Amino acid sequence: MNTAQTETLSLRVNGREVRAARGTTVAAMLYESGVTQFRRSVTGEPRSALCGMGICFECRVTIDGRAHQRSCQILCATGMDVKTDD
Repeated sequence: MNTAQTETLSLRVNGREVRAARGTTVAAMLYESGVTQFRRSVTGEPRSALCGMGICFECRVTIDGRAHQRSCQILCATGMDVKTDD
């Protein structure tokens, strides 16, 4: 049995501090922290991760001031600042 503890990281989502296990994608962290709407379409419809492998581009968020980042392709990092369109 592995008794090693999982390392956790501290980052911010829409101004709120959250924690995530090292190796967690931003999309998974958002779902785990209760965020289910990542952005809005041009017609105003809510969007979130759909394919989970970077093809659909529905999971785009702003990370550290860079817009349109695919959250399913980016791992969480300490101090990361994530913003959604909610």
